[in-house]
Amino acid sequence: MVYTEEGTVGFKVAGLPEPCKTWYKVVGELDASKTPLIVVHGGPGACHDYLLPLTDLASSVPLVFYDQIGNGRSTHLPDKDGDEEFWSVELFMDELDNLICHLGLQERPIDIYGHSWGGMLVAEWAVTPSRAANLRRLIVTSSLASMDLWRKGITTLRNKLPQDIQDTLSRAEEKKDFESPEYETAVEVFYKRHLSLERPWPSKEVKAALDWSAKDPTTYGTMYGPSELYASGSLRDWTCIPLLGKIHVPTLLINGSDDEAQDVAMQPFFDCIEKVKWITLDGAAHFSHSDQRQKHVQHIREFITA
Repeated sequence: MVYTEEGTVGFKVAGLPEPCKTWYKVVGELDASKTPLIVVHGGPGACHDYLLPLTDLASSVPLVFYDQIGNGRSTHLPDKDGDEEFWSVELFMDELDNLICHLGLQERPIDIYGHSWGGMLVAEWAVTPSRAANLRRLIVTSSLASMDLWRKGITTLRNKLPQDIQDTLSRAEEKKDFESPEYETAVEVFYKRHLSLERPWPSKEVKAALDWSAKDPTTYGTMYGPSELYASGSLRDWTCIPLLGKIHVPTLLINGSDDEAQDVAMQPFFDCIEKVKWITLDGAAHFSHSDQRQKHVQHIREFITA
């Protein structure tokens, strides 16, 4: 039986009267014999639950999961809905630093895995020497180096949808009506093609991610937008391309053949990071850790234990 531990750590945020709480879960023992893997979820707002297939790695390495503030079992801040200045990348990098310090991992080697928005976050975190001095290996899955390139990939996929679905999406965007049943149905057509290929739909992992985002859409709505097809939030102009040359640790990239994170969005990671390997999994979309669970986990295991 694998050792597990759950807890919370206080996280002081400027402008808030009381510290927030970051919930975390450790799977495996954080002894000095193995380098831990910190798992950073996407969304923003999807929470750690949908990445639990990665617990398959627990026989090889200890894992640290956590819910970012505003999400899941951590402190929720619905009064900050729409506050783009508050919900910054810097906020979540500070939270990650705080968790690492709390777990006593700041002076020993660590590996970090970031999926989707989590990949954006850890890429920006990894370029800062004062934060990432003890980073040993970096894994970026189904993510993006630039929101402009992300939109380019999304547009290519969108143009392959049935025409009536495209028309429904366009009408909703023109009217800014993102809550109609017609829009939700059209978005689901896209999600079934490019979020996850697992059937029946939705898979346990997809449901976990979508349910958490629906329960409290504060961070997702403020930072991204109403759906994956319409990036209108604070991340709308985000890019880390100019910074990627500062990542010097071995880095693994993974995306799926049908991923909404198209190759065009991932390419700058490959072009700019010095020591990098890129794997695209056939028969997988954005949740390749679920669609091709065994292969996804095996590639990570080989990378972090090499």
